[in-house]
Amino acid sequence: MRVMVLVKADKDSEAGIMPSEDILTKMGAYNEELVKAGVMLAGEGLHPSRKGLRIRFSGAERTITDGPFAETKELLAGFWLWQVKSFDEAVEWLKRAPFDGGTEIELRPVFEMEDFGEAMTPELREQEDRLRAGIERKG
Repeated sequence: MRVMVLVKADKDSEAGIMPSEDILTKMGAYNEELVKAGVMLAGEGLHPSRKGLRIRFSGAERTITDGPFAETKELLAGFWLWQVKSFDEAVEWLKRAPFDGGTEIELRPVFEMEDFGEAMTPELREQEDRLRAGIERKG
């Protein structure tokens, strides 16, 4: 199963305060463990929301709002995409993450083709397989 690990933003990440060498070293060691275990598929930090924008879709209308965004608790500072045997395994890995100071993490399963049932027709499955193969070739 794949899970998305969402690292919530805080006042420091939104202010653009970069992590210290100590934190980067600890996070690098943790990421190495994830990679060696075959768990980590992707992982990145995100710039503060002031460098981003939001697009709201309403019918044919598109409304763009430039950052920064007020609700820090609703923002992300980074993410991982993990491949694990179970949700419990993901929780155990996450407990070992080198966070402190009130960092909040959200963990959510990623939809797999099987989750869509009959709506995922053989033709749509083939399309999804082609898309994934194209992404893997690019990486």
